[in-house]
Amino acid sequence: MKLRPGEMKLMQQLVLQLSGIALDTSKAYLIETRLGHLAERAGASNFNELYFMLRHGGDRELVREVVDAITTHETTWFRDPTAFGALERRVLPSLLEARERAGVKRLRIWSAACSSGQEPYSVAMLLHELLPDLDRWDVQILGTDISTVTLERASRGVYSEHEMNRTSRPGMMLRYFEQTPEGSRVIPSVRSLVEFRERNLLLPMQGVGPFDLVLLRNVLIYFAPATRDSIVQRVAGVMRPDGYLLAGGSESLREGASKLQATTIGGVPFYRPLRAPRAPA
Repeated sequence: MKLRPGEMKLMQQLVLQLSGIALDTSKAYLIETRLGHLAERAGASNFNELYFMLRHGGDRELVREVVDAITTHETTWFRDPTAFGALERRVLPSLLEARERAGVKRLRIWSAACSSGQEPYSVAMLLHELLPDLDRWDVQILGTDISTVTLERASRGVYSEHEMNRTSRPGMMLRYFEQTPEGSRVIPSVRSLVEFRERNLLLPMQGVGPFDLVLLRNVLIYFAPATRDSIVQRVAGVMRPDGYLLAGGSESLREGASKLQATTIGGVPFYRPLRAPRAPA
């Protein structure tokens, strides 16, 4: 199905309203390739009809399918080895030491826009490596996404051979997966650390946090600048005073707008609440 004159603007408005994603006119092919078949299946003969179905039809399942189709689910295990190296060698040890020194063996981590779960499970594997007494810690990793389809896959924790091969740490993967007829499944001791929930980053951050570490990677680039600033401000509001935020490698946060300050750890930019303690040397 091809976009007709004027329909691109309508679909841009719709996608922005449903997901906060700002599509420019160069992304017309995404509308046609990802939403065309949904429009036809719903009985729409053009995108104008699909727009009014979604705005006024009340079909929540169709809305869910559109959001799932338009959002990007590209992810890998330990994505960006430099960032995960900084997490493993500097940030997580610093947090664990601070919590143990305070006599509270408790850690809360949020993987926002977690897609099919590779990121939060990667962090859970790192914690297994770092904490020989993990069973004495209260660790919870929250993975959220706007797509319920990918969250269902993440909760199952089962991955294909192709997905398993997309990793920079194959040796570690061998230790934390078991083979099943459906594919490779994350072992229970790793899965038990992670909880998955549907969450739209445009909505208030109620019922979550405070977090010691937030991973908000490779998602802010899809939002308009004002929306991006608003999201980061609200994320900063659910961080602990000595917490860390890791954004994507191509994402730079405006410090004045975010209530966060940038710091470089292991060659990787992290963000911390203003007046946070000094970063680990």
